[in-house]
Amino acid sequence: MKRLTRENKKMPKAKPDEVVEPVHYARWPIEPVTMIMTNELEFWRGNIIKYVTRAGYKKGSYETLREAQIADLLKARRYIDMRINQLEGRDIVAE
Repeated sequence: MKRLTRENKKMPKAKPDEVVEPVHYARWPIEPVTMIMTNELEFWRGNIIKYVTRAGYKKGSYETLREAQIADLLKARRYIDMRINQLEGRDIVAE
């Protein structure tokens, strides 16, 4: 069986690595996950940083980057609201 290689043109070109270096995070000198883990931030704080830094840069399933930015900012706000609820002794997921 012949091995597939780029040289014999049967193997497709590799796509940019969206797992190791996603475009919506690679624009920063320090990737958010590196900063979050290096500083051992709590889950809620890390997610706020993640969503705020990628807001407007990851389109995902949204039709426009504007819609995607609003969604990411709402996600960050949700984590902030949940943390405030926790600190005030309320149900964490209360509206």
